[in-house]
Amino acid sequence: MGITVHNVSKKFADFTALGDVSLDIPSGSLTALLGPSGSGKSTLLRVIAGLEEPDSGEVIISGEKKTGLPPQKRGVGFVFQHYAAFKHMTVYDNVAFGLKIRKRPKTEIDKRVSELLELVQLSGFSHRYPTQLSGGQRQRMALARALAIQPEVLLLDEPFGALDATVRKELRAWLRRLHQEMDVTTVLVTHDQEEAMEVATEIVVMNQGDIEQIGPPQEVYENPATEFVMGFVGPVTRLGEAYVRPHDLRIRLEPDGETTGARVEDLLHLGFEVRVHLRLASGEDLWAQVTREAASELGLRRGTSVHVVTEHSKVFG
Repeated sequence: MGITVHNVSKKFADFTALGDVSLDIPSGSLTALLGPSGSGKSTLLRVIAGLEEPDSGEVIISGEKKTGLPPQKRGVGFVFQHYAAFKHMTVYDNVAFGLKIRKRPKTEIDKRVSELLELVQLSGFSHRYPTQLSGGQRQRMALARALAIQPEVLLLDEPFGALDATVRKELRAWLRRLHQEMDVTTVLVTHDQEEAMEVATEIVVMNQGDIEQIGPPQEVYENPATEFVMGFVGPVTRLGEAYVRPHDLRIRLEPDGETTGARVEDLLHLGFEVRVHLRLASGEDLWAQVTREAASELGLRRGTSVHVVTEHSKVFG
């Protein structure tokens, strides 16, 4: 049930959305296509789904070539950002829709819908209409509808993008649990680095129609392959030629031969963390992330003279 994308290219007029992209998505994985707007991530998802035809290249799902086939013949379930619910249908009918058009027996439909509504925690909502649900509930209904036809692959295009931060965080944890229970190959498009890090088993970082890096979240974060990945996946600051994660920048009150002198320009308290804006004697700005306990112990204030050193840094040639 894995997905192989082989040398896929796609242009829209003079804009190259995908440039000779190749990718293997392991069976049973939850893979995030991560990148900024215009990076090609949604176009790649739509090519996999059959909603866009590539100019060249091929898509293989579960060992079978799917290029040229319409979406309904690819064995994929698709969930959009804005639900695409049938407003005149109940939750039950929305989830049952794909089974009904495939003319499945009513007993089978009832059993499948009941199982899915329980799985997505909507058992008591089958007779409600989409407008009577919260945003998070509507998105769970959309996922149940996509899963009803038992797709080989589940494709999610920024599914939580229209929801508020608290609901997004709840649904991320829920999606991870759901994926573990369903074990269906899932591809998630997102521009949210935290979402990709929290949900995915593998991240594909995209930029300007190309793939910059593929790997598990921790590997992509700790060992970025390019300057773009370093800057896009997680916070970053600069100390000379070195790229540094702000939590890897240590602040000391005394020099020790390896440190660089700096002055505290500002402090931003973010709950249990403190963001420290620093300025070097050269005029270069950088920032560090410390705990509020560390900030208190160091007595950090605007104008405090300090010394900084990196624990880990990356220099790109």
